[in-house]
Amino acid sequence: MPDTAHEISAARTLLHEAMQLQEAGNLAAAEPRYRMVVEQGYRTIEVLPILAGILGHRGATDEALAAWDMLLALDPDHAVAHHEKGLIYSRTGRPNEAITALQASCKADPANPVAANNLAVMLSDAGRKGEALDQFRRALALQPGNIHIEHQIRRLSADLVPFWHIPMLNDVRRNDAFEAAIRAAIAEAGPDARVLDIGTGSGLLSMMAARAGARSVTACEVVPVIADMARQIIADNGYQTQITVHTAPSTELKVGEHLGERADILVSEILSSDLLTEHVIDTFEDAHARLLKPDAIVIPRRASAIGCLVESPVLADYVFVDQVSGFDLSRFAALASPKLPIHGTMTDWRRLSADVELVSIDLTCKAHASDLHLLEIDVQADGIATGIVQWMHVDLAEGVTFDNHPDGYTDGGWLQMLHNFPEPIVVQAGDVLNVAVGHDRVTLIVRPLEVVTAAAQAQVA
Repeated sequence: MPDTAHEISAARTLLHEAMQLQEAGNLAAAEPRYRMVVEQGYRTIEVLPILAGILGHRGATDEALAAWDMLLALDPDHAVAHHEKGLIYSRTGRPNEAITALQASCKADPANPVAANNLAVMLSDAGRKGEALDQFRRALALQPGNIHIEHQIRRLSADLVPFWHIPMLNDVRRNDAFEAAIRAAIAEAGPDARVLDIGTGSGLLSMMAARAGARSVTACEVVPVIADMARQIIADNGYQTQITVHTAPSTELKVGEHLGERADILVSEILSSDLLTEHVIDTFEDAHARLLKPDAIVIPRRASAIGCLVESPVLADYVFVDQVSGFDLSRFAALASPKLPIHGTMTDWRRLSADVELVSIDLTCKAHASDLHLLEIDVQADGIATGIVQWMHVDLAEGVTFDNHPDGYTDGGWLQMLHNFPEPIVVQAGDVLNVAVGHDRVTLIVRPLEVVTAAAQAQVA
């Protein structure tokens, strides 16, 4: 701070000149005068943001950061300084530092919607979508009706909630099958049976259990936005006293903390279109080991992958490549995904075999090993085999089953899967295609081995 009246007057004059030059657009001349004002300690807290802004404008990133740090040394809760540092870090590719700075800005000025929105954007770009959604919601509360923020909330919610949730909820056959199995379980075990719902989603299966008479249902859902929605839906339908939803994976649930005692009934619909991708085996094994009574009823009790050999020029164009514009690009097919989701009733493909069981998992078992075995597929029609189209058959309870067989399943969230071969295979009626099938506990394995021709079979016979 200037000590004498003369020094104060000189500093005031410098500041006045700097402001006039800045207003005239002459930042190059304004900058050294602002520097001199800061060096003289005159109105430093007010001048430093101006100087830092000019430095940042001309790309002097390190100097700008130094100016903001100088300001924060004088005023650690200066929201603008934290905010501007965050923007600089973002522009210079330092996302973690940007997030930290913007979090400090929001803490210093929680009513600032711009800082909240910018923090949400940074979190989203960093892949921290759940935290980003919370910040966008906070920003919207500060700026109700902001269409841009509303759009981001809807976009992020869609990213966090896969599209198939809603068609799955509208799947009447699936819902009726699960409810029939749940009613049978409650009738057998009684209303005091403790029900555990793993991966509750909307809370539908938990509410089915409560409607069937279960007095105590514990549900878990790992995605926070979905868990929050489930709690609201359960309350809307009047079952909040019977159902408790925990925002956690089932592997984090503990008896005595989240469940009063081990559960009598497990209901879980975490099957994927290719059966196991959502860690079905790990989840059910853990539940058997820690969360269920030894004689617990398990819904579903078995899930199988069924499939048939198919020919499809349409699907082949998604998984194979050969001659393109006069060039041989066939090697690139080695980089194709080994599986492709399809909709059986909307995709052009032709059967080359009957339906065969690929893999079957008994979900009532306490442990499962990975599996690989030989499957012999009898070829029934001549063609060029693209791969095996696979669907599910789910055994929920005695006399209660569900499947998404491609010949008639049109109204649900489960798709079928094409397990495409490394390259097309020419087959003829009467041949046998040997295929290695199994699972690695998380994904299905489908690998063609060899074609045994009808003539070769005749020679062996």
